[in-house]
Amino acid sequence: MARKKPAKERRRSAGPLSELLRVPEGERVSLSSYDAGGTPGFPTGPPPLKVAGLAATALMGERLAGLQERLYAASTAGDRRRLLLVLQGMDTSGKGGTVKHVIGLFNPSGCRIKAFKAPTAEERNHPFLWRIMKELPHPGEIGIFDRSQYEDVLIARVRELVPREEIGRRYGQINRFEKTLAEDGVTVVKVFLHISYEEQRRRLLKRLDNPDKHWKFSTVDIDERALWPAYQEAYELALERCSTEAAPWFVVPADRKWYRNWAVSKLLLEHLEALDPRYPRADFDVAECRKRLLSR
Repeated sequence: MARKKPAKERRRSAGPLSELLRVPEGERVSLSSYDAGGTPGFPTGPPPLKVAGLAATALMGERLAGLQERLYAASTAGDRRRLLLVLQGMDTSGKGGTVKHVIGLFNPSGCRIKAFKAPTAEERNHPFLWRIMKELPHPGEIGIFDRSQYEDVLIARVRELVPREEIGRRYGQINRFEKTLAEDGVTVVKVFLHISYEEQRRRLLKRLDNPDKHWKFSTVDIDERALWPAYQEAYELALERCSTEAAPWFVVPADRKWYRNWAVSKLLLEHLEALDPRYPRADFDVAECRKRLLSR
C-alpha cells in the first residue's frame, strides 16, 4: 500500500491547485504549519512575482466569464447546477477585497453576493442555518458568502455565545446541510483566507494612518486581536471537522493580496471547468427561423 503523504509534503506537490490547497478530510489541522505568506501552486519565475500574478489573474477573466455564461445558459434548459464560494478569515484577511477583485471578473447579473453580519433579532429566533438558506444561489448563478454559517461555530465558540455542546452539534448540522447542497447541484467552494498575526497588524495600522480608511476600522478590532489564539483554534476545529468530500475546505495564504486573488480565481476556474456547463441546444428549427428573418 502506498504511503500517505504528510500534509506539508502534499502542499508542495504539483497538481491542480484545488488538491494543493485542500484540507484533507479527517486530518488534524494546525494553522501554524501553513505559511500565510507563501505562494503554493504559483509558477516560479523571475521576480517580481506580483506583476506575474496580477497578469495571470487578469488572463483568467475571459475564461471565467465564459464558463459563467455557459452555467447560466444551461440553467435555462433545466440544469440546476450552481456554485457557492464561501469566504472566511480573520479581520483584514481580504474577504471584501476578494469579492471586489475576483468576482469583478464575472458578470454581476449572474452573481448573488451576501455579507453576513451579526444576526438580527428575527434571525436569532430561527435555527442558525435559516438565514443562510435564504441567500443560496439559484440554478445557473454564482453565489458568494462574505462570512457564512461558520460564524456560528467561530465567534459563537470564542465569545461563548452558546454552550460548547451546542457548538459540537453544529459541526454535524453544517456537514449535513452542505451535503444536501451538493446533492442538489451546488458546488461549494469554501476558502479560508489565512493571514498572519503580523500582517494583520500592518493592515490595521495602514487603516489608522489613512483618514479615508478610518471607516473600515473599529476599536473592537484591537480587542479581537487579543483573542487571536482562540480564533485560530476555532478555525482549526472548523476546518478539521467540516472539510468533507461533499464540501472541502481550501486554505489560501492571504498575506500577499495578489496571490490571494490569483488562488481564489484559480480555484473557481478549476471547479467551473470540472462542471463543464454546456450551452443548451435550440428547441426550434434554426434554418427555418433564419429563412423567416431573411424574408422580412
